Amino acid sequence: MPVVDYKNYCKMLDRALENKFAYPAVNVSNVETANAVLEAFARAKSDGIIQVSIGGGKHASGMVANSAIGAISLANHIHLMAEKYDINIALHTDHCTAANVEPFMKPLIEETKKRRAQGLPNLFNSHMFDGSDIPLEENIKISKELMALCAENEIILEVEAGVVGGEEDGVNNEDVAADKLFTTPEDMLMFEEALKDVGDRYMLAATFGNVHGVYKPGNVKLKPIILKEGQDALKAKYGEDANYYLVFHGGSGSTKEEIEETLEYGVIKMNIDTDTQYAFTRPVVEHMFKHYDEVLKVEGEVGNKKAYDPRAYLKKAQTGMADRVIEACNVLRSSGQTMGRQ
Repeated sequence: MPVVDYKNYCKMLDRALENKFAYPAVNVSNVETANAVLEAFARAKSDGIIQVSIGGGKHASGMVANSAIGAISLANHIHLMAEKYDINIALHTDHCTAANVEPFMKPLIEETKKRRAQGLPNLFNSHMFDGSDIPLEENIKISKELMALCAENEIILEVEAGVVGGEEDGVNNEDVAADKLFTTPEDMLMFEEALKDVGDRYMLAATFGNVHGVYKPGNVKLKPIILKEGQDALKAKYGEDANYYLVFHGGSGSTKEEIEETLEYGVIKMNIDTDTQYAFTRPVVEHMFKHYDEVLKVEGEVGNKKAYDPRAYLKKAQTGMADRVIEACNVLRSSGQTMGRQ
């Protein structure tokens, strides 16, 4: 079915919050990874979110090296292919810092504006502004401006309160002080106060010790209770019906129990990138080792075209990544939760 519209995206998020599950939000950078995620959601009978980062968009644009153009290309492919699946897909952009708002996010919003004027659906359903590298007051000021721009075009904005440690896609927070990795209820309330009257809703990436990158279970010390404290503070000020739509970044190395705890506190979206990158690459490595003398023209031989045809190993890579996304759907409880054809 087509990529969801604003009404059905809101319905997706509301269902996740009400039923205490989250959507895997998986980064893609080419046709194969996009197809892998679509395959996974279809096999898991899960609706989900596909997202493009600045680096992913740049990669997809080839020598043009333009992140916005690459993101548009990937989004158009996903729009076309999503119509062939009986699940609901939302399109999102990931980790746009203040320095990249003008060259990345705003051109994509403008592209959606043009499409809407022609009676076409939005290109992207949501965008993330990552203001974690600037002072909180400036972060909130820019978030409010972007929220207004997004609301005009029925786009949901994701904002970040706090800092996710580690490094991902060129955003490096490896040397950030430990106390910055934990969002306070006061920080979260500042975003609510600034954004609550600008648009219908927004998503909030609050940090509770999250770290981007590759870590064994137990190496990252999470404090999910921070999310509950933030929700409690929101309800205390605005009533029991108030809720944040929370996003979990930097989940690699998190235990199943930690992830499930965050679902109880209102996490409705969990970003997945590092684990799926490995799941995509691992089958390629296995193929190359197994078919070493076929993919290389060793000692004057001609090799084996069937082995070095990129389709041979990229199909295995796609399957490997799809399997990992299905695992994420199961842990996040989104498997079998599709809204069906809307």
